[in-house]
Amino acid sequence: MRVRRPEATDRLGWDRLYAGYAGFYGVTQTPIMRDRVWSWINDPAHETEAFVAEGDSGLVGLAHFRAFARPLSATTGGFLDDLFVSPGARGTGAAEALIHAVAEEGRQRGWSVIRWITAGDNARARKLYDRLARATPWVTYDLTP
Repeated sequence: MRVRRPEATDRLGWDRLYAGYAGFYGVTQTPIMRDRVWSWINDPAHETEAFVAEGDSGLVGLAHFRAFARPLSATTGGFLDDLFVSPGARGTGAAEALIHAVAEEGRQRGWSVIRWITAGDNARARKLYDRLARATPWVTYDLTP
């Protein structure tokens, strides 16, 4: 398993993975939306960054992440927005390798935390997350402006 930054030739594999991620969460996502996110992760001026996991058969996973300010602690953290591994590659260590890559990026940048959210019923992923990180007591809210 190799984790690296996405390259232009990864577009079709990344697109397949990101559509799978949206489908997993039941989110309607259009090709235009994926075009936008792909442009973000390829724009050094945009906050969204990515890693991909590559196996013998091509891309098997993705992670999208970004820095975020933590005013209360006067630090910067990293937020793992999206993490997805294709169903056929689950259990291969791809998800853990992607999380470790984001954590290493955070260490290099001096981030104070890597944070992410997941669905409460995402039991398989939560087993990995519980092994790698500490669940927080915080409750998440969404307000549509």
